[in-house]
Amino acid sequence: MKLRWYINRLRSMEPAEILHRAGEVGRRTISRHVKNGWQHYRADKLLPVFADLKQRVAGASLEQREAVRDAAERALSGNFAALGVSWPQCNSSLLYPDDLWRLDPVTGGAWPGADTYTFDIDYRHGSGRGDIKYVWEIGRLQQLPVLAAHAVLSGDLRAIAAIEAAVESWHRANPPFRGVGWASGIEVALRAISLMITHDLVYERMSAECRDRIGEILAASAYWLPRFPSKFSSANNHLVAELAGEYLIGLSLGRPTEDARGQLAAEALKQILPDGSGAEQSPTYAAFTAEFILSCMLAARQHGQSFGQAVEDRLSAFADFVEWLPERAGFGDDDEGRVVTLGEEADYAASVASAIRGFLGQPGRVSEKGDFRSLFFGRPTAAIGSHHGLRIFQDGGISVWRGDMGGSRAELTFDHGPLGYLSIAAHGHADALSLTLSLDGNPVLVDPGTWLYGSGGIWRNWFRSTPAHNTLNIAGENQSVMSGAFNWSHKATARLIETASEPDWSVTAEHDGYRRRFGVIHRRTVRRSGEAILVTDRLIGGAYNAEIVFQLAPDLAVDVSGTTASVARDGRELLAIRFPRGVISVRSGGEKPGEGGWVAPRFGVRVPAPRIVWRGRVGGDGAETILEPARELATAR
Repeated sequence: MKLRWYINRLRSMEPAEILHRAGEVGRRTISRHVKNGWQHYRADKLLPVFADLKQRVAGASLEQREAVRDAAERALSGNFAALGVSWPQCNSSLLYPDDLWRLDPVTGGAWPGADTYTFDIDYRHGSGRGDIKYVWEIGRLQQLPVLAAHAVLSGDLRAIAAIEAAVESWHRANPPFRGVGWASGIEVALRAISLMITHDLVYERMSAECRDRIGEILAASAYWLPRFPSKFSSANNHLVAELAGEYLIGLSLGRPTEDARGQLAAEALKQILPDGSGAEQSPTYAAFTAEFILSCMLAARQHGQSFGQAVEDRLSAFADFVEWLPERAGFGDDDEGRVVTLGEEADYAASVASAIRGFLGQPGRVSEKGDFRSLFFGRPTAAIGSHHGLRIFQDGGISVWRGDMGGSRAELTFDHGPLGYLSIAAHGHADALSLTLSLDGNPVLVDPGTWLYGSGGIWRNWFRSTPAHNTLNIAGENQSVMSGAFNWSHKATARLIETASEPDWSVTAEHDGYRRRFGVIHRRTVRRSGEAILVTDRLIGGAYNAEIVFQLAPDLAVDVSGTTASVARDGRELLAIRFPRGVISVRSGGEKPGEGGWVAPRFGVRVPAPRIVWRGRVGGDGAETILEPARELATAR
């Protein structure tokens, strides 16, 4: 397995990347023995990065104060939860024991610590210790800004004591560059940002020893980040995080920042596309990237610097993209990465979009009243209404229609974009030409989600497979061919063919993922006809027995009569799906991938959900599926 992974990664690399990786191996070898103690990292004085942050926090609304207080009290009582899992509760007298930073809360096992060089730890290949994401999550120290904000708002000295205990414990348990906490640059950057925010909020209340510890962690991070950058096929959101860390740490340590700022501005224009969609084909990863950039823009503004109008325009375009999407819309990977957070969020992308509008002084969709992020960046100058009509985001390859469907407020998405970003498309899913549909804000036809990364195994593959998504597949095969948990050896290319405007709008797109193996192109047309949505699938170049899949939300029920599947929620009929002649099956759950339907509403959580599968012959003349609202169904009867 490990050898195969290396072979597949090498196949994804160009010669320049292979040379870069060889140099990286050399740097890792040298760094095993060089500057490996805290004595090498000193910061004479930490400068404010977010100069007016304390003033912003002090102006929190009642709802924000309550949200901060509640989150801080959870931390002070020894509770930590993330990624769908709760850690074992710590005693309030010892909130941060040294072994906490390497504990896997799912398996109960421990990852290597201070006795192991960070690059000797294999976290990719089924170590049996669990998913590395969990250990990294608590090591981001993102509970510390919450405690600091609580201290500013309430004067609670317990919060200061908890911050000092956490910093001291992490510093003691994770010397440079030992243990899993140093293994990934994105983790180094996020932890540094948490510490800088915390320092800016309560530095005058910290002990000199705590400030020194933070300075040492930041100085070590400043050495580490540019030494092992994510480049070439890995230059996705990880590179944005690393550059953001470099830039902000540079401000804190009083070091030059021009190079990091210039590189980060260039990445912003690469990873957020001109139409505002994300290059990684995931709204939440695009939001993660945007939040890093926005954090740096906030700091730059307070230091008389700028990332330029082009970057501001790109962030504004991203906010527009999110405002068109249905609430909690998702496709591609989502590991719930955040830059600042109180914990679980209902709609992360919408919160970041609202923060962008607030920072840029624009109207937009207003976030929840207790939104923590708006303390940093502000709120939109005015609330906007919901968008209506058809909007095509050509750069990202996503079409969105918002309108009336049988008296319900409908939101439909149609994915005709690329698999993902760069040569490995790490966070993309094989979901070309898939649909989602919400009615009155409630999901009906859904994207299955992510589930797990490193410990996901065959289920990781299922949740990013073609048969798991609302599109057509041939013989249960994927459009694109997987070659690892974050890699693809062959990628389907999708393209938009034609569109027609409202009222009877239509969008036609195709992909070539089945051409090499089956000699056909899959073409799908989605169009409005009266109150119904018509979906026509064609295989250009031949005819095959195929499946057309509709994955439903977990709280829905399905009744099949003939060629019609009636979808209901709480006994109320919502939608009729009328298939052409063929065989229809519906199943939830299952012991193995593909037996039935599963939905992962968040990372680390999966629940059974009805999955409708139509099986029949599809060729150039097409197979038409009709989505009708319940009112149309009642009339037909």
